[in-house]
Amino acid sequence: MKQQPLILFDGICNFCNSSVNFVIKKDKKAVIQFAPLQSEKGRMYLRQYNYPENNLNSFVFIEEGKVYTRSTAALKVSRYLKGLWPLCYGFIIIPKFIRDGIYNWIAKNRYKWFGVREQCMIPSPEVKKRFLY
Repeated sequence: MKQQPLILFDGICNFCNSSVNFVIKKDKKAVIQFAPLQSEKGRMYLRQYNYPENNLNSFVFIEEGKVYTRSTAALKVSRYLKGLWPLCYGFIIIPKFIRDGIYNWIAKNRYKWFGVREQCMIPSPEVKKRFLY
């Protein structure tokens, strides 16, 4: 059975939660699933793909059995979104060290700029089926 694309995200980060909500609205076929990095399912996937469980500075995108992180993950996700968002994938030609440098700067400051939540987001009933816990 083919696994649906999956985003593992920092569940207490306001910026990350806003990003997940954005993807939910723009995912043209509602195929991407989600799991907080802090959840048991999230940690299980991190172990399965040999990714450090304590690294919450990147969201992780799993597609067709491959793990993508940082800017590459974001660009891979853009291909699933409706509107002009798939055109963002063209930024993949920018060298990874430049893309990830910008990503890391935002990730390092996300709590300070956007704040944190006391707990992971609770999805609405209509999108809850896309969340793995």
